[in-house]
Amino acid sequence: MPFRAMKNCVLGAVAAATVMAAVPAFALDIAWVHSNAAAQSEQRVKAGFQAWLKETGKSDWRVAYLDSGGSGEKTAANIQDAASRGVGAIIISMADLRASSAAIKEAVAQKIPIFTVDSGSVDGTLVDVTTNNWAMSATVSPFFLNELGKNPKIIFLRMAEHHGTRKRGETMATVLKEYPDVKVLAEHNIDYTAFFEDTTRTMQDYVTRFGDQIDGVWAPWDEPAQAALNALKAGGNTHAKVIGIDGHPQAIAEVCKPGSQMIATISQPFEKMGAQTGEWIEDIVVEKKPAADVIPSKVVYLDAPLVTKANCKDFLPK
Repeated sequence: MPFRAMKNCVLGAVAAATVMAAVPAFALDIAWVHSNAAAQSEQRVKAGFQAWLKETGKSDWRVAYLDSGGSGEKTAANIQDAASRGVGAIIISMADLRASSAAIKEAVAQKIPIFTVDSGSVDGTLVDVTTNNWAMSATVSPFFLNELGKNPKIIFLRMAEHHGTRKRGETMATVLKEYPDVKVLAEHNIDYTAFFEDTTRTMQDYVTRFGDQIDGVWAPWDEPAQAALNALKAGGNTHAKVIGIDGHPQAIAEVCKPGSQMIATISQPFEKMGAQTGEWIEDIVVEKKPAADVIPSKVVYLDAPLVTKANCKDFLPK
């Protein structure tokens, strides 16, 4: 081969290799539908997913984050929007999907796989990665009630619009049947669209009405627990005990604080939920492995241990 021809051939091969290197191995569009992006649990799941993307070099995965502001109807609209754009996969986190069946059917019709995080198992979704909400409440609720002493009076905060908090509240209600000496002074269903503000206003009212009669506050997750704690302190109630569920760093630090009225939470592995979702998308969407070979069950439960003043230091950031 003449030198010039050989040179042109080599240059052409180098150019082609350069172009190939510049093209992403697998560009993937994902729509992430948040139930309420303001919730710390959703932020932690997102952080775990984003850390997994970085660790695995998924710079070619493009993720659009859609906030539903705590509305089931907005969640459905966001799923429908994602389906109409023909994304490669949909992630839904912490959502009430009872209003989303039509939108999910539309995504399934377009062969878009749907992965959910703590949103319950519904027709059309591949898998829900979560923790066992019945088990978490069955662990923390008796602990809470056993710490209150004789004939205690409590505030029972619930939130029925999310499957997880609904199950926690229902389990607490069942546990209460075995504690006939416990009096529920008031019960309130939290408005999820403004959960911290709603809990704060509600607890301020209860503290004004009941004062030191309140011996404990059961909250379905950590942020309302903190709002309740703030209201108790502001109202001069320094003895009522408070529990939450989620195990956010601030809640664990509060449990560990000497003299704090917050006595327990449950440590949920939110970051692991995000990373696990990324792994399933890689296996099923990118590598085309059959979902049945990858996902062990329709709902996958991760461990969530009880955090109390006795062991909270084990859960503080290192």
